[in-house]
Amino acid sequence: MTAEALDPSVAERHSRRDELDGQTVDDLGMLGLALLGGPANVIMQLAVPAVGYGVYESKVESGNLFKVPAKRTRTTLSYLAVAAMGSAEDRRRYRQAVNRAHVQVRSGDDSPVKYNAFDPKLQLWVAACLYRGWEDTQRFFGDPSAITEEAYRQGAVMGTTLQMPPEMWPATRADFEVYWNETVDDLEIDDTIRDYLMKIVRMDFLPRPVSLTMGWWSEAMTLGFLPPEFRDKMGVTMTRRQEFLFNTHNAIARRVLRVLPRQLRVFPFNLLLADVRWRMRTGRPLV
Repeated sequence: MTAEALDPSVAERHSRRDELDGQTVDDLGMLGLALLGGPANVIMQLAVPAVGYGVYESKVESGNLFKVPAKRTRTTLSYLAVAAMGSAEDRRRYRQAVNRAHVQVRSGDDSPVKYNAFDPKLQLWVAACLYRGWEDTQRFFGDPSAITEEAYRQGAVMGTTLQMPPEMWPATRADFEVYWNETVDDLEIDDTIRDYLMKIVRMDFLPRPVSLTMGWWSEAMTLGFLPPEFRDKMGVTMTRRQEFLFNTHNAIARRVLRVLPRQLRVFPFNLLLADVRWRMRTGRPLV
């Protein structure tokens, strides 16, 4: 007898995951300018200590941003492409690949906090940050009216593409806001994770000439996208120069986006999805 026959809730959970896997959400602008808001979203995700230390202490060297920045960036952005634009089969196979890497991500005896990459509560938080990042891009660059209950429900794929059970996703956008505010209120970012995050913000994982040239721009964009409550927890503020740069950039970007064809608006995620599918066909590693 199958597990589904013994427990109808298991069958219902699989059915709900299959329903989400069968959707694509790229038409909602789920990707857009996600690259610009990426570092801010990383701060939000890693602000939960169990997520922060899970990344900081990870023994998966092939996914270490400071050791293999190009590969780590590719796999992270590929995950977003698969979650938002991929088919049910794309998501299933990428989930399996990520799971194999996540097996190694668990706290040790000396870890300051306990964590496990398969913890669905942590996956819920990461998915919530990714969804919130989409909302922010709509407010900055798109159409705020796109933030609907339907769009919110589809945002669950950011977690169900991993192992987050669909029923963990707050039922309504209002429920999500309660969950978000309660989680953020309890967050504390210690010096270890703060220093690690600021190195990412300033692009210290790239060759020094690049970080010196572009780090100031990355910091201005990151602080601009970062919600004020997270800036407070990081102990950082925006300078007037950074605010001017951020606002000017956004004003120009909004004008450009109005005339760009869709294929360019979702670049490079359309290219990354094609790469993932090529890797699947040729038997190459996905992550």
